[in-house]
Order: sequence, then structure tokens, then C-alpha cells
Amino acid sequence: MKLQINGEHEVIDQEQLTVSDLLVLKAVKMPEMVSVELNGDILDRDQFSTTQLNNEDEVEFLYFMGGGIGAA
Repeated sequence: MKLQINGEHEVIDQEQLTVSDLLVLKAVKMPEMVSVELNGDILDRDQFSTTQLNNEDEVEFLYFMGGGIGAA
């Protein structure tokens, strides 16, 4: 299966793969803190284990960081 993951083209040697499987396969650190965009749509976390990936899908792993400008 050919995927684009975070802008990089990759070939995955699996015919069936869920978003959760991909997180494990790619050894994503802190998977509980990652959001996943699939073909331009943000997935709900409860969809990770049921959403099947397809050939040529575009996947982005997004980490939202807290913070901002402190008082000067």
C-alpha cells in the first residue's frame, strides 16, 4: 500500500491497515496526544481503530502544543 505520511511517500507491506495500526507501525510517540488528519479531514480519536487506510491516502500526524508568550 502506498501512503503519504507527513508529506513523505511510503510503501507499507500490508494490505489492510487501520489508523491505529499505522500509529503502532510508525512507533508514534505519545499516540494519545496525536491528532490524525486523513485526506484533509481530522479524525475523531474513537475512529482510529475502525478507519481503514486505502492506497494513496494522505495521512498527517498532528501534535498540538500548549504555550504562548509569557508576561514580560
